[in-house]
Amino acid sequence: MTDLVLGADLYGTLTSQLLGGEVESCAVMFASEVSRSDKRRRLLAREVVFPEASRYVLRTSGRAELEPAFVAAVTKRAFREGYATVWVHSHLGADRPNFSFTDDEGEAVLSKFLRVRIPNVDHAALVISEGGVSCRQLGGGSQIAVIVQGTDRVVLYPSGASDGSDVIYDRQVRAFGPHAQELLQSLTVGIVGLGGTGSIVAQELAHLGVRQFLLIDPDVVERSNLNRIAGASLQAIGRHKVLVAEDLIKSISPSADVVAVRGDVTRTSVALKLTDCDFIFGCTDSHGSRSVIQQISYQYLIPAIDLGSTIIVEGGSIKHVIGRVQLLSPTFACLTCGKLLDPEQVRRDMMNEFERQVDPYIQGHREPAPAVMSLNGIISSLAVSMMLSVCVGFPAPGRHLLYDGRRSSLRSVRVEADLTCYICSSIGSYARGDSWPIFARQGDDGAN
Repeated sequence: MTDLVLGADLYGTLTSQLLGGEVESCAVMFASEVSRSDKRRRLLAREVVFPEASRYVLRTSGRAELEPAFVAAVTKRAFREGYATVWVHSHLGADRPNFSFTDDEGEAVLSKFLRVRIPNVDHAALVISEGGVSCRQLGGGSQIAVIVQGTDRVVLYPSGASDGSDVIYDRQVRAFGPHAQELLQSLTVGIVGLGGTGSIVAQELAHLGVRQFLLIDPDVVERSNLNRIAGASLQAIGRHKVLVAEDLIKSISPSADVVAVRGDVTRTSVALKLTDCDFIFGCTDSHGSRSVIQQISYQYLIPAIDLGSTIIVEGGSIKHVIGRVQLLSPTFACLTCGKLLDPEQVRRDMMNEFERQVDPYIQGHREPAPAVMSLNGIISSLAVSMMLSVCVGFPAPGRHLLYDGRRSSLRSVRVEADLTCYICSSIGSYARGDSWPIFARQGDDGAN
């Protein structure tokens, strides 16, 4: 199975340029090609080009044909830059479009041409109308799912259906509908950091019906962790946090598929495991791990939520109780744009133990921060509710939330993205997939 993933801004450009006319129109998208470990393939749309009117050989209400020179130029660029191509055209009318016999004929010729010019790459065809989209492998091949990602994660095609028959989720189905429950159960969700917030996120997702989990954390449970890790008991001391979380998930959903990775996400080999996910929660407290998670999110077009909570104590009294929940997704600024990552902290987090010991700028050890499970619960629940809003339409529109416990206030903010950002902009890592390296530590830390 293949997924075509588009940013909401790019999809908006497609609809505005191709729909509303009296004749068919065309476009070509350049996409990075990625393969997951489960053999599912992703096409990550990076850019779209629209032919000028003079580049059409034929253009009517039922057919559009591009001149060979335009096709050759697009193909040459795709080969040179290592892209797959997605050939888009419009159909008139308000119904969901289907590929026509004329489409079949045209794709057969184009597919044969591309197999010679760009061998070993599978290209795609997308047809769009006022009623929706259809997508397939170019040349009349297998169906391709279309996912638009931005404020929401919307599966445009295929639409899917479910009877929501499991009584366990009856109350949720009454709220979201059976198709939403099916979507939740189809997601592979990654959670990085299974401490105070991550363990609660895992617990809530299991109750919601998420069935595929990837858990990443290198640490073991210590006695001082027991006040805030969901599912942890005295017997958990000395066990890896991911294993404790796995037990918690399976106590709620015995059939859940859980991959527990005892490793550090700042290692490239560990970070790349996240590319198998459909959604990611970053529940870590280090700048280095946050830096890696956000790059995976934008580079592979996987929506992620970064969350954290902080209690600041001065002079023996609590001065601040704060939390932040932020969506990382196309059209939204990353943590770097928001100046939420300290480059020096990122540098330190990427060091190994020996490098930290000899670095003259690192003195002593970081003091443990105050933590209370109730605050972690508030922030974790806000994050899970945001994920429900993004994926299944739960009416909670905030995508960057700031919580102030001292004032019992929650406010939504928006940070403007930097158009030259090396993470979330089109000139940075955005939608580049495997063609760009991950800015993380190389080598293997023995994760399993």
